[in-house]
Amino acid sequence: MHSHSESAAQTPARIGPNAVTRVAEALDAFGAQTAAVFAEAGLEHHLAQPPQQMVDEDDVIALQQALRRRLGITEAKRVSFDAGLRTGDYLLAHRIPRPAQRVLRLLPPGPASRMLLKAVGQHAWTFSGSGAFGFSPRSLLGGRPVQVRIAGCPICRGSHAEVPVCDFYTGAFERLFRTLVSARTEVAEVQCQAQGADACVFEMRW
Repeated sequence: MHSHSESAAQTPARIGPNAVTRVAEALDAFGAQTAAVFAEAGLEHHLAQPPQQMVDEDDVIALQQALRRRLGITEAKRVSFDAGLRTGDYLLAHRIPRPAQRVLRLLPPGPASRMLLKAVGQHAWTFSGSGAFGFSPRSLLGGRPVQVRIAGCPICRGSHAEVPVCDFYTGAFERLFRTLVSARTEVAEVQCQAQGADACVFEMRW
């Protein structure tokens, strides 16, 4: 597994504000107790003044835990997935240069996924916090399915569930891969630390 561990050097670890602001947008869109969820997480200040800079990863962990407690697993998964899609939209609009997007769309899916994963890996510390992001060497050779691994995943840290719950990442990967690699991409979290796995693993197939 090819890994990027820049995040481990950060103390305290921080995560980009999308992991907070897009969750608020998704809760609003679903009419799902936005204020109550943020209050339960102790993050009312982020609702009153949406963060513009990186936030403490503990805020992201607390928000995801509050989502599951307040809404139940099924609804929390829907909200988190939608927040991931919105994060993907933000990255496409503001973080991934237009020329790079054009190049990726022109490439066959194998090479495009390879380039995208390398770029995502270079910025992994912005979304995985103190977690360790990596992807399988086979992914770099254009092999399928493409596999991404996050050990110490902040989305499900401290949680236990019968099903995978890191839908925030699933949604973000789906939006990026469907837009830049192949419109037929299907993304699934095939193992989750909330279920007792040693890392959260996401597979992209097309």
